[in-house]
Amino acid sequence: MTTEKSAPAEPAPGPEPAATIQPRRRGWLVFVRDVVVIILIAVLVSLVVKTFLVRSFYIPSGSMEDTLHVKDRILVDEITPRFGGYERGDIVVFQDPGGWLPPSTAPARPPIVEGVEWVLSLVGLAAPDSDDHLVKRIIGVPGDHVVCCNAIGQITVNDVPIDESAYLKLPAGETAASGDPFDVTVPEGSLWVLGDNRYRSKDSRYNTDQPGKGFVPIDNLVGRAFLVTWPFDRFGLLDFHHDVFAGVPDAEPEGGGK
Repeated sequence: MTTEKSAPAEPAPGPEPAATIQPRRRGWLVFVRDVVVIILIAVLVSLVVKTFLVRSFYIPSGSMEDTLHVKDRILVDEITPRFGGYERGDIVVFQDPGGWLPPSTAPARPPIVEGVEWVLSLVGLAAPDSDDHLVKRIIGVPGDHVVCCNAIGQITVNDVPIDESAYLKLPAGETAASGDPFDVTVPEGSLWVLGDNRYRSKDSRYNTDQPGKGFVPIDNLVGRAFLVTWPFDRFGLLDFHHDVFAGVPDAEPEGGGK
């Protein structure tokens, strides 16, 4: 009797080997492209912020001491004043109305230095045009009658004396808010501005012989300074001392009408 040999049993199917996942490798060109796009977006955002929202400036002189010190860096709000206007007490940065600043005598810098500073200015880390601007405090707005000084050395605005002791810096022995008298009415579209370091500030009082008669056109304003960012030990918001002017009435319309 012939015995048939049974075929060997096939092994049970086991789990299929896991697929090997190859890491995705990005070419260096793709990497460079992404970096360039990120940089361009950052520069574009910085330009929009600088043009419409805030700008950085440094303080080149002591005319606003002790509110602002030499070499302080400040941020300037460009958007709020466009909607709400400027108020007495605001600290503002503005372009030279003409003749306020002496001609620059600084030697020309190497193009590479100019280029680096320009790039840094795009992101707010440099302020190359600070020397072309001024920073002062608004004392009179359009229509205001501003006079210095009354019997106790105070400035009056629309016949109301203002107590500036909260921010005014005067030399030892001086009590008058200005060493030189003035009596002005601020024209429409302009401002009368003074430095807090009142006896060491070439402000509206000392530019009455210029084309603008010492007044600053509102169109020349960059915006309102609101924050000291450097040095770190002086970091903080600026005080506009609007309370100093709280009792000042609005200016009478021209001609005395209501």
